[in-house]
Amino acid sequence: MSVAIFALLVFASLLLILSLAQERIVFQPPKNFTRADTGFAKRIEYQAADGQPLVGFVIHPPSPSRHVLLCFHGNADLAAWQLDWGREAAAISGHSVFLAEYRGYYGLGGRPTYARSRLDADAAYRAAMEEARADAANISFFGHSLGSAVAAELALRSAPRRLLLQAPFSSARGMGRLIIGRPLLLLWNRLSRVHFDNVRAVTALDAAVSVVHGERDRIVPLRMGKEVYAAAKLKGVLLVVPAAGHNDLPDLGGDSYWRWLNDALG
Repeated sequence: MSVAIFALLVFASLLLILSLAQERIVFQPPKNFTRADTGFAKRIEYQAADGQPLVGFVIHPPSPSRHVLLCFHGNADLAAWQLDWGREAAAISGHSVFLAEYRGYYGLGGRPTYARSRLDADAAYRAAMEEARADAANISFFGHSLGSAVAAELALRSAPRRLLLQAPFSSARGMGRLIIGRPLLLLWNRLSRVHFDNVRAVTALDAAVSVVHGERDRIVPLRMGKEVYAAAKLKGVLLVVPAAGHNDLPDLGGDSYWRWLNDALG
């Protein structure tokens, strides 16, 4: 086999892998998990516009409230794993916290994709509003990592009161540079079906955008979180946690993290 033919086969294989596997890289539902004790949370079942069954968990604050914080988790996480976080957030902020799940996660059917993540987010928005009997002026969005992009895109379609982003990336293209490297970036840009762009989204929002990021984040670098915050049309609160990485911001941020959350919600 000639070198030219071998190079062509390698190139074609890379094209096929990038085309077929890209959304498996973006969405990574945990396969083995134990269902959490949800005794203090209310399980909400609802449907996306295409009929896909979905689920979310609601934690109400100690005092009745019609303010809602709608939350979207990261790519290898589960809504049920955030229940303790949600209980703390509800108690501190006085908001009802709605932890939304994506299709393909937590035993749900369906395959998560970029396009379907929009359907899932829109459905969660409707379910959260109905559960809390809230109006659009009283709902804020929160997103961690991948969830930051789901929340930011939803904010372009359904304006929130506030947008809170934890360890946000600048864009899918920016993450592509980190994951696949520059030699394959042109291929990724041409083939990608994933168009998340937090920087572009926040420049258009008429809602205050707050960002919290770990200085030692090795998955989404701090510079990306700062880039998103700098691009925001309306700036909320920026918190950098010196010792924190990607998934330990609440633990290592401690009181400063929870003050950030409360201040960001106004």
